[in-house]
Amino acid sequence: MPSLPYAKNLLFYVFKGSRGGDNRIRIIDSIKKLPKNTNQLASDLGLNYRAIQHHLEVMEKNNLVTKVGDKYGANYFVSSFLEANMETYDNITSQRER
Repeated sequence: MPSLPYAKNLLFYVFKGSRGGDNRIRIIDSIKKLPKNTNQLASDLGLNYRAIQHHLEVMEKNNLVTKVGDKYGANYFVSSFLEANMETYDNITSQRER
């Protein structure tokens, strides 16, 4: 399924065109393997809890992650929108500088 034109622009902006893109990629790559809550992501990725919270909020507003549950126990999953555009995500993120 080809991605929507705006999807490519959105994914590029969130993951490559703005500060924090590398950390957002790390978060997505982590929850693709296993859904996690904010605290688990902070521990697994070695990032500040508040930074993880900020990145999750940005991605949730852009329909890239889905939150299930309330407060501290809420787990994050890759959204159906991102799943439908995973090929575009992979193309964009594979081009990042290391």
